[in-house]
Amino acid sequence: MRFKLPTRLALAFSALALLSSVSLAVVETVSPLQPTALQSQTAKMIVKQLEQEHYVNLKLDDKTSALLLDTYLKTLDPGKLFFLQTDIDEFQRLRSQLDDELKKGELSAGFVIYNRYHKRLTERLAKTIGELPQMVKNFDFAADEELKLDREDAKWPTSAREADDLWRKQIKNRVLSLKLSGKEEKDSLELLLKRYANQLSRVEQSTSEDVFQYYMNALASIYDPHTDYFSPRISENFQINMSLKLEGIGAVLQSDDEYTKVVRLVPAGPADKNGQLHPADRIIAVAEGKNGEFKDVIGWRLDDVVDLIRGPKGTFVRLQVIPAVSQSEEVRRTITIERNEVKLEEQSAQKKMIQVYRDGRIVKVGVISIPAFYLDFEALRRGDPDFRSSTRDTERLMSELLADGAEGIIIDLRDNGGGSLAEANALTGLFIESGPTVQIRFANAWVKREGKRRSSDFYDGPLAVLINRMSASASEIFAGAIQDYQRGVVIGNQSFGKGTVQSINPLQHGQLKITESKFYRISGESTQHNGVIPDIEFPAIYDKELVGESTLDNALPWDTIAPVYHHTYFDINSELPRLRKEHRKRVSENPDFRFLNEQLEQMDEFRNVKKLSLNEELRRKQRDERRKLQLTIENKRRVAKGLEPLAKLAEEDDEEAEAKDSEQGEDKKDEPDPLLVEASNILVDSMAVFAKSQVAKAAR
Repeated sequence: MRFKLPTRLALAFSALALLSSVSLAVVETVSPLQPTALQSQTAKMIVKQLEQEHYVNLKLDDKTSALLLDTYLKTLDPGKLFFLQTDIDEFQRLRSQLDDELKKGELSAGFVIYNRYHKRLTERLAKTIGELPQMVKNFDFAADEELKLDREDAKWPTSAREADDLWRKQIKNRVLSLKLSGKEEKDSLELLLKRYANQLSRVEQSTSEDVFQYYMNALASIYDPHTDYFSPRISENFQINMSLKLEGIGAVLQSDDEYTKVVRLVPAGPADKNGQLHPADRIIAVAEGKNGEFKDVIGWRLDDVVDLIRGPKGTFVRLQVIPAVSQSEEVRRTITIERNEVKLEEQSAQKKMIQVYRDGRIVKVGVISIPAFYLDFEALRRGDPDFRSSTRDTERLMSELLADGAEGIIIDLRDNGGGSLAEANALTGLFIESGPTVQIRFANAWVKREGKRRSSDFYDGPLAVLINRMSASASEIFAGAIQDYQRGVVIGNQSFGKGTVQSINPLQHGQLKITESKFYRISGESTQHNGVIPDIEFPAIYDKELVGESTLDNALPWDTIAPVYHHTYFDINSELPRLRKEHRKRVSENPDFRFLNEQLEQMDEFRNVKKLSLNEELRRKQRDERRKLQLTIENKRRVAKGLEPLAKLAEEDDEEAEAKDSEQGEDKKDEPDPLLVEASNILVDSMAVFAKSQVAKAAR
């Protein structure tokens, strides 16, 4: 039944009734959560594995104990909204004790801290539910108040009164955001009452398993962001995701404060094909089917949100999301996605031919898009001679493109998050005679080198590699090797920077995903953190302040080891100034590139906003100016391309706007990819560099 609250009086009455039951639930909490003997044994195993097997030689001592305390507090209360400074002062006595306790399997400190957090949170939510109707009634949106957006460096509230005022501003901002999005006050109040009641209900269902997961992941994260503890339930979900048998939308999600944030999209998955969901977007509500009622998921556990989004293939799920660049809830979009499985054949390499007009003739450029580095291990084990792999498919497609007259090849690795290391090495072997492709350094400092060991036929013609911020891991190994050998021109954006390798270790209770080694290029440079820097850079579609390894806490640093002796094929580096000059001249009048650059300028402005005004008139003015600017930028692009300008952008949260947004997305899908077209032009510019007389001889 739909929750209807027609008047403020009814809302207040309902809230008070709800508060009484909530307060009773809080009072009736029998006892604080306590660790189990099995969790204690598992904690000792985790500590032992981290100290002995993790790539970073980090021992648990007083220094790491202090870091663990700070990390755990940030994990529980990242916005510094619930703990008081008195709580933090009290916890300081544990600052040098956590390491000693964990080595003995003692978890009491972690549970003491969580139980205090649980108390503060439940009291805050219960009080909010009771006071919300009157609070909303008293909001003065003409007052000049501001809300600080990033509280990472802020101090903890020193008193209950200070905490109350901080929380009041948070709620005022949410009410104002909902008002600016077109919601009536009673509807906003209904939504927030349900949101806080749901949050309270879920918090009250917390178990010792939740506490153990939080505490162990805080410990794991001080080593690096890719080391994680998986509880039995999370382990099951991880295995489902790794097998690509999950029927859902094909998105990797993570918790980010109270929100569920999109980390990346699975290539060729439903969300990727839909084209409207993007990395760093935040999901705030989920609805089943095309007409189902939205469930607000702010404050929900990640696994509960995943369960809500998951469903049988052929069914639909609707998401309300806050775009990555938006600072508040007033800008939201509704996206409808049909659930499906990600099929291997849809993730396979694809080809296309691009024609470039140059000096009175048509130059054909073959493009091979590789969404992931895949290998059908099962078919390989069966001895199937036709087993699928990214390298075999690329070799076949390249032969077809060359037979059709392609004079150069582009390997498109945009949004390729990696996959099989063996395939990255094998793919590199299609473009070099022989030699190393990657170095792998282990925790004991032993370095293993992988590459093409035997000389064989390879394509020696013009080559370019296209990457972006979502190109990671195996993609970075391939692009880095091509760049180090000066075998081709690397074009696009700085890649993700995922240069570490993880293994899954079983535990008595759950699993530990642990970083065991690190990738290095043959130049000796790590791909970690910095990624691969392209020879020629394009405007960045993904904001590198929001997406990438460098945005993650405790990411391992970029560093170098000894290079591997290798030769170069062409003198590409000496030609880069000329190629960059021709590129800049060509795109200066290109409407798509001008559009992207103007969008980047807007993103920089949004990112530099540190505070939000809580004054309605000012916020409305800022919103309208932003929309007007976005519309102007989009229409400049459309007019320059001979398209009809838009009357307005589809930003409103309604079905008509969603349909318009979908139509605009389909229009753009039909247009040539401007980045791929320009990459083809760059490759044609560079063709003289690839003259066979300039190919260096392999060093023996």
